[in-house]
Parts: sequence; structure tokens; C-alpha cells
Amino acid sequence: MDQRMRALCDTAIPLIRDGGGRHEYDGMIQDLSPGGVTSALAALGGPAYDDPYDDALVAAKEAEARVVYGELQMHRWNPYLHVQNLDLAGYDREYAPAAERAAAKARHLARWPDAVAAALAALDQVSAPVAAATVDAARGLAAGLVRGRDAAQDAALDAQARLVAHLEAAAADGSPDAALGGAALTRLLSAAEAIPVDLAELAAQADSERDRLWALAEEACGRIEPGRAPADLLPELLRDHPDPDGVLTESRALTEEVIAWTKEHELVPYHDGECRVGITPESRQWAVAMMSWAAPGEPPGPSWYHVTPPKPDWPAAAQSEWLQLFSRTTLPAITVHEVAPGHFSHGVALRHASSLPRQLALSEAFIEGWAHYVEEVAVEEGFHADDPRFALGVAVEALVRVTRLACAIGLHTGTMTVDDATRRFEQDAFLAGPAARAEARRGTFDPSYGRYTWGKLAIQALREQARSQWDTGFSLPRFHKALLDLGAPPLGLLGHALGAG
Repeated sequence: MDQRMRALCDTAIPLIRDGGGRHEYDGMIQDLSPGGVTSALAALGGPAYDDPYDDALVAAKEAEARVVYGELQMHRWNPYLHVQNLDLAGYDREYAPAAERAAAKARHLARWPDAVAAALAALDQVSAPVAAATVDAARGLAAGLVRGRDAAQDAALDAQARLVAHLEAAAADGSPDAALGGAALTRLLSAAEAIPVDLAELAAQADSERDRLWALAEEACGRIEPGRAPADLLPELLRDHPDPDGVLTESRALTEEVIAWTKEHELVPYHDGECRVGITPESRQWAVAMMSWAAPGEPPGPSWYHVTPPKPDWPAAAQSEWLQLFSRTTLPAITVHEVAPGHFSHGVALRHASSLPRQLALSEAFIEGWAHYVEEVAVEEGFHADDPRFALGVAVEALVRVTRLACAIGLHTGTMTVDDATRRFEQDAFLAGPAARAEARRGTFDPSYGRYTWGKLAIQALREQARSQWDTGFSLPRFHKALLDLGAPPLGLLGHALGAG
């Protein structure tokens, strides 16, 4: 790795280690103290790359780091950056022999006290809503650790307890205002995706997309039971779900199905790799489901499709509400998104990418936008065409994503509170109870979580350009390969796919 890429990777160590598979970072912790961040930003930059696209890709990620840590100083108000820094879950994947991973995990754990000291020095601007939204993830860091086993674990657990106490205090006494402000949100989104952003235009797109998705949901409901509207029929369908143990069983069966179907329809260019299914690590259980892919810097090994069943100690009503997220209407769409042709397939493609920038300088809006885009591709290409519940599930999942976009803008421009956002998820996305609240809270510490819909719409728009430009030469396999061979391009660089096609 050259010096310019190394400096960039040093600003995102947890993501580069786990998502990029660069295990020279094993056992290391990013210095998120104020001084450490200043030093990391000063090291960014270097000679231009010969490939103009690779150079633009790295420059975009450097600009994003300068905005995140320099202008917006997110390490001072966003505890989740520090939780990611401490998280040990990545060492559980089988990317190396067990003894090697255990030794790296032990080195990482031994650095917890220093990392927590840096976190406490940095986190002086945590609002009450953000603290409340992230404290459970901080508590989950202790999963699998045992006090009294050895001095290093005791010291690590003591440090983690100090971080949890800091967040509990902020949740009780911090500012009630979690809003970044419109100007700051605009800077964050623009820098991350190398494209000018107009929040009013983006909010209007979100509303228009919501209306389109409602129409799709109504059409699917009409096929299931004519005369019944989504708000009437969907609650009944969502109650048709597996029990907590059955979530894993049905997810495994769907995983095999979507991988085989994607290969049969040649929707992605590469089909090697193995995908397993398991429960989400506790430190990451703020998400309903997620993909932990075999990363490009690693030897061949399994990826993991993680799902989050309800906690056994929840009241029965709360467990039932959470399980609705895994209904037989929505779980197939979730699996297409997380596995194939979604995140798992994308992770396989990254292993084939032609350069380090394409493997490691990744846009979150493209990553999530791609996985969201292929949900509708699956409908268009006939996946479960004989069961209108699949099309309804895609529409319902998309309504959750488009509501994230609307709520991200609302929460961070100050026009919505967490309570307002919770109601929006209940009204527009059919979520109930803890699921709606969890989605609203996530928006406080993940201000760009509207990236799913934003990325999907950008890819759909590019596909129409490709149809026009390539004419009879257009095909989905050609378009998808041209996109995925770029890695995970920021939305402002998507146009390179048409030249490469």
C-alpha cells in the first residue's frame, strides 16, 4: 500500500480492517483523540494516481475525511465512531487461523483503556438523543468478555464501563438538540459523494418516491386480496412471521435461493464465495440485518449474513412487534438486499476489483444504494413472481428506506424531533413500537442514513442513461458489471461506468 492510501486508511481503521480485509490493522485502534485526529488529517494527500478514476476516488474519500473529522468534528459528538473503534466482532470471521485471530483480538482488547481515554477526551459534544441511541451499542461491546479471567480483560471492562457511564450521563444531561444543521448536513453529504447536494430537492425526491412506493404497495395488495388497502392488509401479513429460532432457518433457505437465482439470471459478474447465516454480534444489534462480507484483502473465506432476532428478555408484545420485521412478506426482500444480488454479491465483486482504491475507497451511498436498487431489479426480473407478497415486501422495505431519507433531513435541519421521526416511520413505513423508535434514533447518530434511497435513485437514473447511450447494446449484466468494476463509486463518479461499459 502506497503512502497516500495508507494515510487515507488510517482515518477509517475499523472499516478498512473489517470491510476491506486489511489485517495489518489487526489489534490496532484508531487514535480518535483530538490530537490524533489532527495528525491523521495532516497526513492526507500525495501524488496523483495514473488512473484518473482511481485518483478521483481517493480524492473524494480524502475530502470526506476532512469534512467528517475536520469541519464537523464528528468524533466529538458521535459515540458510534468510538464504538466501532473498540468493536471486536470482526475477529470472529474465519479470515485467518483461530489462534492468529485470538492473538489479534487480545492485542486490540489491551488497547481499550487508551482508546476509551481518547474517547472521553473527544466526546464533549454528545447530545442526549445521540447518547441514548448509542449507549446500548457501547454496552454490547462487553459481549463475550468475562470479568476475573485476566487482568487485561478486567482493565478493558473497566474502560468500557467508563464509556458507558459517560454516555448514560450525556443521555440524562446532554443537550436535547441532536441536529447538525442544514449547512453541515449538506457539507457531509456533498463531500461523501463528491456531488453538490440541495436538501430541499432531496426532500422533494423523497416525498415523490414515497408516493410511488405507496402506489406499488397498493397494486401488490390488490393482487393479494382485492379491495384491501396496504394499511388494512399489511398488519395482518406482517404477523405471519417465524419465531425467533425460525428467523435463522428461513434466512438460510432464502440465502441459498437468492444466490442460485442471481447466478441463473447473470445479474452480477462474479459468483464465487460462500455466505453463512448467523445472529448479529451484540455490539451491532442496532441493525435488523447486515452483511459482513469476506473482504478483498483476505484469503477466500465465508461471508456472514447476520440477522437480529428480538432479545429473549423483551416483553412478549415487544418481541412480536420486532419479529414483524422478519415477516414472510419482508424477509425475502431483506435477503435479496443483504445477500444476492445485494451486499454479498457486491463483496464478491470487490474481491475482483482491479486496484486498491477500488477495493478500499468505498461510498456508503453506493454500497447501500446498490443493495436497495437490486430489490426492485428482483421484482422486474421475476423473483417470486407468483407471490405478490414479494413485490409488497420490496415496497414496504423501500418505504422504510425513503422514510430514513426524509427523517435524516428533518432531524438534522431541526424540523423533526425523535418523536416526530418515530411517528413518521409508523405512518409512512408501517413500523410499530421499538422498531419505529430504533429507526428514528438511528438517524441521530447516522445522519447520512438516507443513502439507501439516494443511492438507488442515482443508480436508476444512470441505468436510463445507459439504455439511451448504449441503445441495443444495453443489458443488465453489462450495466451491472460496468458499475461493480468501479468498486463502490461515490455518486458523483457514477458516470465513469458508462465510459467503461
